[in-house]
Amino acid sequence: MASINFLYRSTKNKADLVLRLLYRSNEKDYVFGVKTKLEVTKEYWKKHHRSSRLKDIDIINKQTLVKSELNRIENHILSSFKGIDSEFVNKSWLEAQVNQFYNPIDRTEFPTDLINYIDKYIEVKQTEVTKSSLKKFRVIKRKLERFQNYRYNIILIKEVDLNFKAEFEKYCISEQYAPNTIARDLRFIKTICNHAKYNGLETSYQLEKIKAKYQKVDSIYLTEVEIQKIESVSALPDHLENAKDWLIISCYTGQRVSDFMRFNKSMVRMEKNKEGVLKPLIEFSQKKTGKLMTVPLSQKVVEILNKRNGEFPRSISEQKYNVYIKEVCKLAQLNKKVKGSKKVKISPTSKKYRKEIGIYQKWELVTSHIGRRSFATNHYGKIPTSFLIYITGHSTEAMFLSYIGKSNKDIAMELTNYLN
Repeated sequence: MASINFLYRSTKNKADLVLRLLYRSNEKDYVFGVKTKLEVTKEYWKKHHRSSRLKDIDIINKQTLVKSELNRIENHILSSFKGIDSEFVNKSWLEAQVNQFYNPIDRTEFPTDLINYIDKYIEVKQTEVTKSSLKKFRVIKRKLERFQNYRYNIILIKEVDLNFKAEFEKYCISEQYAPNTIARDLRFIKTICNHAKYNGLETSYQLEKIKAKYQKVDSIYLTEVEIQKIESVSALPDHLENAKDWLIISCYTGQRVSDFMRFNKSMVRMEKNKEGVLKPLIEFSQKKTGKLMTVPLSQKVVEILNKRNGEFPRSISEQKYNVYIKEVCKLAQLNKKVKGSKKVKISPTSKKYRKEIGIYQKWELVTSHIGRRSFATNHYGKIPTSFLIYITGHSTEAMFLSYIGKSNKDIAMELTNYLN
């Protein structure tokens, strides 16, 4: 549920009002504020705007005009908010909505078919979301193009209903897409249709009935013993030694590959703690969120830097990194059979890969993401959860616990250690 209020935030006698959007998502409160183009005097706002006992006809007319415009702005913002996933809402989004209010888009410019509307959606959102999100949008668009060719009919936005959902799911299953991939795609399609709805396009009355069902996925991480086994692997060729060091760094910093692979010694600085002891920190901006991070470097990371004359390992592509760390973990004999999913060819001659759930040796399931998950899981219960959430960058504790695979039952059983 979102709400809007307006504030006079200037020291000047006349200024534009500030619009403030407040909403709650995943048990966390968000507040974003931007300027409107509605200029009023400080005297009017403080003395007359909320008054119901006005006698001056000019002030009464002014109040009527101001309240009318504020109501129109509020309705516009709240309508736009309903048509978008809250994870895409930020100050830039709010600024774009206010700008759209004052410079409305011609509704005839919006296409009525799903695939062309995605292009319009990407055009509107390209300054509001990350490059990785835009890439995901385009991947889903290409899948929908294949689905449209398969069904020999253009997908109209107003036809996205429960029958469409069933047809799309059947197609994706035949193409061997994983259930969670299908669920993610349906969630995006629904977001697109809601965006179209609040831009005046016709949508199905069944749209809100389309639900995306996610399946619980086993969380694969490296235990502390397994990390020690990786650390002890020696006599590696240079490219594997380089990848091994990155893997260890990721397990002790808890960052995404898009961030730690950019680490360099210029980001490291020394700061005194409460006891006056100098401690190494690394400061950087997360690529996905843009958030400025300052993370302490553990002794294990410092040892890697020391052996490399203060330098981090060489940066390599994520694709190569994924291949190399599997080799390292295989040499570390991480052979325990575990349930998980990995990409496999759908046929020996095909170039298509799909995620397949099965029982594999653990080294086969190691990817660039495992270091971050290992850090979070291994330190849970040892370091205050609020500190861990800060380092991993999760928005809420609920998201963090889901990320490390902690269910309500797991948390309840851990509580028994503290209760009689």
